[in-house]
Amino acid sequence: MKATETLLFKFLQKSAQFIIPIYQRQYSWTHNQCEQLWKDIERAGSQDMEGHFIGSVVYVESGLYSHSDVPQLLVIDGQQRLTTTTLLIAALSQEIHQRMAESGGIVVEGTNAKKLKNYYLCNDNEEGTDLYYKLVLTKSDNDALRYIVNGKGEAETESTLRVDQNYAYFANQLRNADNALLTTLYKGLQKLLIVDISLDRERDNPQLIFESLNSTGLALSQADLIRNYVLMGLEPKQQGELYNEYWYPMERDFGHGEYGRLFNQFMRDFLTVKTGNPPRIGDVYEAFKVYMTSSGDDIEELVADVRRHASYYVAFVRELETEPKLLGAFKDLNSYKVDVAYPLVLELYNDYAHNILEQNEFVECVRIMESYAFRRFVCGIPTNSMNKTFARFSKGLDKSRYLESFKAAFLNLSSYRRMPKDEEFKRCLLTKDMYNMRNKSYWLRRLENHGRKERVLVEDYAIEHVMPQNPNLPEEWQAELGESWKQVQETYLHTLGNLTLTGYNPELSDRPFAEKRDMEGGFAQSPLKLNRSLAQKDHWNEQEILERSEQLSDLMVEVWTLPEVPIDVLLGYILPELKKSEYTLTDHPHIAKGSMKELFQKFRTQVLALDESIRVDYLKLYVAFKFDTNFVDVVPQASALRLSLNMKFEDIHDPLGLCKDISNLGRWGNGDVEVKLSEASELPYVMELVQQALDLQVVEG
Repeated sequence: MKATETLLFKFLQKSAQFIIPIYQRQYSWTHNQCEQLWKDIERAGSQDMEGHFIGSVVYVESGLYSHSDVPQLLVIDGQQRLTTTTLLIAALSQEIHQRMAESGGIVVEGTNAKKLKNYYLCNDNEEGTDLYYKLVLTKSDNDALRYIVNGKGEAETESTLRVDQNYAYFANQLRNADNALLTTLYKGLQKLLIVDISLDRERDNPQLIFESLNSTGLALSQADLIRNYVLMGLEPKQQGELYNEYWYPMERDFGHGEYGRLFNQFMRDFLTVKTGNPPRIGDVYEAFKVYMTSSGDDIEELVADVRRHASYYVAFVRELETEPKLLGAFKDLNSYKVDVAYPLVLELYNDYAHNILEQNEFVECVRIMESYAFRRFVCGIPTNSMNKTFARFSKGLDKSRYLESFKAAFLNLSSYRRMPKDEEFKRCLLTKDMYNMRNKSYWLRRLENHGRKERVLVEDYAIEHVMPQNPNLPEEWQAELGESWKQVQETYLHTLGNLTLTGYNPELSDRPFAEKRDMEGGFAQSPLKLNRSLAQKDHWNEQEILERSEQLSDLMVEVWTLPEVPIDVLLGYILPELKKSEYTLTDHPHIAKGSMKELFQKFRTQVLALDESIRVDYLKLYVAFKFDTNFVDVVPQASALRLSLNMKFEDIHDPLGLCKDISNLGRWGNGDVEVKLSEASELPYVMELVQQALDLQVVEG
């Protein structure tokens, strides 16, 4: 590695071609960053300062020379700075050219348009060859840059490329500047300093250097890091083949503007499908490296698999699906923002694409996932467990009986993971605040359009409170609701029974119920199904609200359905889960009939009472208490129960200091925390520790 401080102009002026490798991200500097660079250059040009440092440019030099005298250098880091300054120089050259053509005189002392172009934008002696342009970007970025460097100016049509947008910004700024400011900017450009870092391909590891330069995570997204990791170490020919066949089509499908965010999300969900464990969004790159190393696939197989799954992902996330029934199901799932279900949808789509899952079954599975999420919301069940529920859901499916096992798996979820049954769902709907929720138009749209072939655009309507929101209700409404009108309003204002849709929200306002019903555009004249029952009402009070809530809740259990599986079939899925291991209590004499028998029974009873989903598994050397997985393991001893809590030692709250850190010790059981239980008096405190291990699974689950 060689590092030298140099002027940017001197760096660009040498006969070379700077190539942005295909594995690098698109040019992505924003307007704000360009504006800041403009200000820095203007300040440097107007003040008595030797130079202004703008960063480093790192490139691979050795072994990449072409047959000509122009070395082709692969830029590892610095493309954003090189591209932005190139755009400014190109805009300055074009502006000077235009003014000289109009005035015939010198515009900026010491330079002209031709000099700027031939020194800093092009290798003049290579005109007509691929080596003519000093900077070569990737794909569409490069086409746009060549259009600009060739003096054709801004794109003829409005472009989404940052290359075009930022060039247009600089061109507009220069267009409004006088000659003195142009001179100041040229002087500022002359003062820009960089660190010129050249790598030897034989001795330096570009990937390690690249990661070090981007270790803060600010420079590149997880998507960029993954692409670089996959492609950087390959020979140029293979890089080109994999990028053009798999990676570029994937970027295009995700949409260049949304690429980073969507790709990060996709790769997290892809890795969840492959490993069963969802990585944190900021750890996707590291998780991918581990997966890539352990997968056993060669690089092309792995990239092809990523590309294939990405095509499924955009079909449902970006709603590009061509099958109408599937598209409808995806739209509803996305409308309610059930993105925690995406890993499961992705796996289902893969099975659908490979003819393992029928289309109608796929649609029903997506509808079940939507119902599961919505029913849980209505019933107030915390959502923090759903990511792992969906992540691991497919592990227990029998794909030879796909839909049946899918339904049974949802019906068999219990405790905090349960899918609320109809009775619980309907009961909660009577008092649930259905107004102050995210995307409330979602459930109103689904409800109104259920069974319709001619869809109603809910977005064209406003949500109407039949009983008004005004805390100072008019006397007519107070009389309508009765003596307890205040309590009735507070209890039922935002509930299902009191909400509807209307195109006449301002006109209805706080009018009495009879007027809302009978006026022009009122409930009686409404074409909406949601208003049919209102048209038949003579009064509006607590009883009427509850009656309408019950009517609508009957409809809602049809819209957000509960899967149905015959009880004998359902038991067939439950019983294998209840099968014991080959070991039993009698294999542990210390707790079967020894001195620890009574203490263990008390401990077992209290642990099982923590949640109905906890189960006990007797293994050869210890007893496991499981929720998602083991949260406490018991190794029976003659004078104590040695407990292993499945958590990090730094996470345990142990004011009495009874726990021991066993993270670097060999022990039977799971986790880094060990505590001994010797007598019943210690049980209350030990159970507090056990509860912490269980809570971790519930929260992180």
